[in-house]
Amino acid sequence: MSDPTDEETPGGSGRRARGALESDVLAALWAADAPLTARQVLERLPGDLAYTTVLTILSRLHDKGMLVRNRKGRGYAYTPVRDEASHTARQMRSLLEEGSDREAVLTRFVSELSAQDEQLLHQLLSGQDTRDERSDGNR
Repeated sequence: MSDPTDEETPGGSGRRARGALESDVLAALWAADAPLTARQVLERLPGDLAYTTVLTILSRLHDKGMLVRNRKGRGYAYTPVRDEASHTARQMRSLLEEGSDREAVLTRFVSELSAQDEQLLHQLLSGQDTRDERSDGNR
């Protein structure tokens, strides 16, 4: 039995890269307006996945504390613990903490931002409310 999150082989066997399936499952849950069952998640994922593969990924994400589940019929309905922005911010912070030279990592990160992202970062750091500007159509 193979691990559904194994590395994708260079020859294009169709297997997803490690973590890609978890990311796809999380994306499906974030896009939903209500908790989803494993069957509903499966229907929203690209490709030809087995139902048991989706169940395995949902169980792993739940065990990692990334999903909550509530009984629905004989199974469960799943909801992400954090929204997508919070999840991504947590990943970024974790990567930053893994580096041995924070200043170098932050410097490189900022130097590779687009002009719009750099402007947004300046606004956020200065305490300006960027959401008001974006809703006015200025962004």
